[in-house]
Amino acid sequence: MAVQPRARTIVLTLCSALLATTAATLPARAEAPAASTPHTSWEVRGPHGSPSAVVSLDPADGSPTLAVRRAGRTVLEPSPVGLVTEQADFSRDLTLTGRSDRTVSERYTVPTGKSHKRVVRMTESRFRFRTADGARIDLLTRVAADGVAYRYVLPDDHGDVVREASAFTFPATTEPVISAYRRDNELPFVRYPSAAAVPAGTYSMQALFKTDGGYALVAESDLTGSYAGSHLTHAAGSSTFGVSPWNDEPIQVSGRLTTPWRAVVTGDLPTVTESTFTDDLAPRSRVRDTSWIKPGPALWTWLAGGKEAGQSLEAQKKYVDYAAQRDWPYEVVDAGWYYKPGEWDVIDPDWQTNNWMPELVRYGKERGVEIQVWLHYSLLVDPVEREKWLSTLERWGVKGVKIDFMDSESQERMAWYDEILPATAKHHLMVNFHGSTIPKGIQRTWPHVMTLEGVGGEEKRNNTPEQLAALPYTRNVIGSMDFTPGAFHRPFRPNVGSDAGELGLTVLYESGIQNLAGTPESYEARPEARRYLEQLPSGWEETRLLTGDPGRSAVLARRAPDGRWFIGGTFAGAAHSVDVPMRLGAGKWLVETVTDGPSGLVREPHVVRGGASLTVPVVADGGFAALACHWYPGRTSCDR
Repeated sequence: MAVQPRARTIVLTLCSALLATTAATLPARAEAPAASTPHTSWEVRGPHGSPSAVVSLDPADGSPTLAVRRAGRTVLEPSPVGLVTEQADFSRDLTLTGRSDRTVSERYTVPTGKSHKRVVRMTESRFRFRTADGARIDLLTRVAADGVAYRYVLPDDHGDVVREASAFTFPATTEPVISAYRRDNELPFVRYPSAAAVPAGTYSMQALFKTDGGYALVAESDLTGSYAGSHLTHAAGSSTFGVSPWNDEPIQVSGRLTTPWRAVVTGDLPTVTESTFTDDLAPRSRVRDTSWIKPGPALWTWLAGGKEAGQSLEAQKKYVDYAAQRDWPYEVVDAGWYYKPGEWDVIDPDWQTNNWMPELVRYGKERGVEIQVWLHYSLLVDPVEREKWLSTLERWGVKGVKIDFMDSESQERMAWYDEILPATAKHHLMVNFHGSTIPKGIQRTWPHVMTLEGVGGEEKRNNTPEQLAALPYTRNVIGSMDFTPGAFHRPFRPNVGSDAGELGLTVLYESGIQNLAGTPESYEARPEARRYLEQLPSGWEETRLLTGDPGRSAVLARRAPDGRWFIGGTFAGAAHSVDVPMRLGAGKWLVETVTDGPSGLVREPHVVRGGASLTVPVVADGGFAALACHWYPGRTSCDR
């Protein structure tokens, strides 16, 4: 029987509704199984202007690769991806069984880092592969305006992971800035003329590469105890850098496995330096109430007073007094406070009841200064002992802990991080990790982590001007870095002839708790430095790279919540004048520079239009600091 016009309209309407409902339940875009598609390469595009990732299968052996291109140029050549487990080889003989895409859009805030407010927009593609034996692996990729990342998902248990096939193959002309790997991540970065010139060995998973398609920073994110920290491996004469977990030990797996992200932060130099990509990849915060998490400057007493200060209530009170005068919110007591007096390897058995720390906390509170304390990580391994230490510190009113000497990125040690992070959050204790891993998205998931070491900081004696100028593009890109600047009294610092350069490091290097390492006497001898340090805010709203060249120079500007810009610069090499673009915004700016003069630090005001350049003199292996605010007629200072 023929369908009448009205009936036909109803049928078509119902069919359209059914199709719309069905489409809503499907991924944003799904492709047919590989068996029905002749091609063996698939592109993942991000937001407009983003790099792109190309996932391929070698027609000869079914081995998967991933390449990255940006603006039509190569950032990463087709590079191996895949895993090998005890029961399956996911590095070859793979077949694509499906693909699905979605858009990841998020907004979040963090108390630390280059900016408090973050916006995330990425394209996520899931490639589903199977082996000839039917074992399954998913390659999950994400592409954002500032990076490309991938991770593996094993939906079934195939035993322990024996090795990763993952690697990064760069164009032959690539220039790396890279550091040899050590368990504390504290070795210096070295700039090489080409990837092939890098000696054979193991390297840290925070390496910068200058490629034909722009800069690329290799990193990882979302590392937990389900995996181990990884490092790069390199053969002499090669432009490929492999990925190897801790000590090449198998990764213990029980059930489903999702690996950490392998990330390539890419773009021009400002894009990479200002990126929050590794944080953006990490899981959302697991701390609901963050009102107690308050970053800010701290007077750190280890380089100021040494071991003796750590066992002296009177010395610590003097440091509290000085911090209060500077309006610094914290004082950090390092090793010694819980040892037997005069001994440095014996814990006082009566530390809970016979200790001066509660008195120091009370003294500090009366003056507006909170106390943070040092702990050896071994005290926090046993769950019962850990609870005793953390609950006691919370009861006393201590606000933060500096936990030291983990010195491992093994799966076992990463599982310890999984335990200590919720435990410290439970007791409202902010955390500074030393002798530690490096930030791998940890500060988004656990925002009470104020900073991590993972750097050869101010207390080391082997730093160089080149190292100072490499850190803003490498280690500090991926998260807060406890370099502990400000130790003007130290004769071993590489910029010893430039107090202005040392001052600039307090802004150039971001740290949720900026541990200032100088003595009160050294600050008093440098009133311009003291004045500048008194202005330091609790955190940053925005970060901009003004100019620089990795391993040779860096000038960064960071915007405080009150709208003022703090600027820090460091340079390796001979004395010269540098033209610094003031890309701070429209209008006129009052810029107060602090530079090295013949008789000490010199503060000088300049009125500069936004976008124009300011010429600043720097001494050999030196630098400068500056403070900028909107100018109006009659304004002569940016002081708050």
